[in-house]
Amino acid sequence: MRSKKVFEEARLKIVREALSGIKIAVLARKYEIHPETIRNWLREYRDQVGTDEIPSTDEQIQELKRLQEVEEKYEKAVKILGEKELEIEILRELLKKKNPAYPKNTK
Repeated sequence: MRSKKVFEEARLKIVREALSGIKIAVLARKYEIHPETIRNWLREYRDQVGTDEIPSTDEQIQELKRLQEVEEKYEKAVKILGEKELEIEILRELLKKKNPAYPKNTK
């Protein structure tokens, strides 16, 4: 029963976005749903969505900018993490060698 409610909320969210002015084709690509399905949802839920629930274009633009910034930060973090994992792997391999390629201090 819970998944039906979640699915219903997702439908309403997509309908709100469509009613706010986002093109159906863009929403279809974003959510990987056929455009005709979104049009059917619009016909079905148009009366349930009040005008106060429709996000403004400015709010959506701000949300998109925020999401882009988060994605950029995520990509940078993944890149740094990958570099650190590579460094750790190289150091582990050096520790396994009996005669590493660097001279030992003999003091």
